Amino acid sequence: MKKPRHPASDHAVIRYLERVKGVDIDAVRREIGRVVDQGLEAGACGVISGGFVYRIEGGCVVTVTRQHTPPPGRRRRKPPHGA
Repeated sequence: MKKPRHPASDHAVIRYLERVKGVDIDAVRREIGRVVDQGLEAGACGVISGGFVYRIEGGCVVTVTRQHTPPPGRRRRKPPHGA
């Protein structure tokens, strides 16, 4: 698919989901909070739930990734050609 000439910012995507698609962003925020709270109340220092990792920094959930996704900048190297 051709890359758009005018990409959308994260803010615009969130507002689109909220206003055009009718996604309740505050409900999503509460759902993330409940998942993380349950894990942390059980004594965890990070949370993995339903195959997703909830990364927490400074008491705030900063991202959610699939459990087996390598962290940014730490991608697996491809084997040398012919190996």
